Amino acid sequence: MANFAKPSAPRFSVDVYQNEFLPEGGRDVHAIVTVTATGGGSFTRGTPADGAAAVVIMVDCSGSMEYPPEKMRGAREATAAAIDTLRDGTAFAVVAGTHVAREVYPGQGRLAVADPATRAQAKEALRGLGAGGGTAIGTWLRLADGLLRGSTAAIRHGILLTDGRNEHEEPAVLRATLDACAGRFTCDARGVGTDWEVKEVTGIASALLGSADIVADPAHLTEDFTLMMEKAMGKEVADVSLRLWTPVGVEIQYVKQVAPTVQDLTARRTDTSPRAGDYPTGSWGDESREYHVCVRVPGAAVGQEMLASRVTLVRPAAGGEPETVLAQGLVRAVWTNDLAASTAINPQVAHYTGQAELAQAIQQGLEARKMGDVDGATAKLGRAVQLASASGNADTARLLSKVVDVVDAVAGTVRLKAKVADADEMTLETRSTQTVRVKKF
Repeated sequence: MANFAKPSAPRFSVDVYQNEFLPEGGRDVHAIVTVTATGGGSFTRGTPADGAAAVVIMVDCSGSMEYPPEKMRGAREATAAAIDTLRDGTAFAVVAGTHVAREVYPGQGRLAVADPATRAQAKEALRGLGAGGGTAIGTWLRLADGLLRGSTAAIRHGILLTDGRNEHEEPAVLRATLDACAGRFTCDARGVGTDWEVKEVTGIASALLGSADIVADPAHLTEDFTLMMEKAMGKEVADVSLRLWTPVGVEIQYVKQVAPTVQDLTARRTDTSPRAGDYPTGSWGDESREYHVCVRVPGAAVGQEMLASRVTLVRPAAGGEPETVLAQGLVRAVWTNDLAASTAINPQVAHYTGQAELAQAIQQGLEARKMGDVDGATAKLGRAVQLASASGNADTARLLSKVVDVVDAVAGTVRLKAKVADADEMTLETRSTQTVRVKKF
C-alpha cells in the first residue's frame, strides 16, 4: 500500500486482497481492491464550497406528475430542500423536464452561485413549476450538460427525478446522450411512484456513475433529495480513475465495482499506454469502495512468480496541474504445488463474487416472473434468497421476502407470492445491485 496524496487533499489508499497462489499452469488471478479516501472535508451544512462544485437539478414536469397531485407538490418541496442544502459558493441551476427541457432558474444558460439570496430566488421560481407535456429525458440531460460545461467547477453533478417512461424519445437517442455526457458529469437518478421504467433510471445512474433508487411515496422525496445533495456536497476529488497496468501476456478479464453497489466497468476502459488502461470511478468524498479485478496470466511452472497487475489510482491533469498518482497496489501470481494454498479462495473474493451473483439472480428472477416463467423465477429468486442469507445481506433478504414466501433460506427454497405490490417489485429490482461489506476475517 502506498499513499501519494497531497496533505491538503483527501488521502487515498489502496489495499489488495487476494490468494496469489496458483496451481501449476493456473491462469486466472482474482483480487479485491479496496480504495479508501479519508481526511477530506465531509459535508457540514453551511460550510462554504469555494466554487469547487456545480449541480443541476432536473425535475420531471410531465403531465403524469399531477396524478396524484402529491407528486408535483413533493417534487417542488424536495427541490427546495436540496437547494437549502447547497453549500455557499456552489454553482447551481434547476431544469424542468417534459418532452423538452426548460431552465427554471437562473435562466439564460447560466448557473447561479448559492448564497441566501439566490437560494430564496430559486425557491420562489419553483412555485411556477406545473405539470404538462411528455417525457424526453435526453433533452433534460443535454441541457444539464450544456449548463455544467460552462462551469469551471471540478465536481459537476446532476440530480434527476422522473415519474414515467421515456416515451417521447427513441431509446437510441437517450443512449447517445448518456454516451456523450459520460465523464463530463455524474448524476443520481430517482423514480417517484411506480409508473417509471427501472432499467431506464438505473441505466442513467450507471452510465453517469451515480446512484439510482425508488421513492414510491412522494412524501419521502424531501428526505431523499436532502441526503443526495449532502453526499454531492461532500465530494472533493473529481474524475478519479482506476488504472491497471499489466505485463506482456496478461489479459484483463473484467473490472467491477462490487461495493457499495455492483457496477461493471470492463467496457469503460480508456487505454493510456500499450499496457495500461483507465477505468472511471467518478467523484470522491470521505468513503470506501471495492473493486473485483480478474486477470489471466500465462501458465507457469511451480516456483515461478510474477507481477500480474499494478493498480494505480490517478487524477488526470487539469487546470495546469499534472496528473496525480493518489495511491497504488500490486496483484501478484505465485505458482505452487501446495494444493491447500492454491485451492483456497480469498474470503473477500468469495464474498463479492456471491454479491455479484446475488444481483444477477434477482434481475434474472424478476425478468422470468414478468415473462410468466414460474419455474425459472422460483429457481433464480430462490438462489437469491440463499445468497442473501449466506452473506448477511439483511436488506436484500427483506426485499426478497415481499416477492417470495421463504420456506428455507439456507437451501434457497421459496414459493412465488401470488400478488406482489408494484412498489415492492420495483424496489427489489432497483436496489438489487446494493451490496453489503465483507465481514472482517
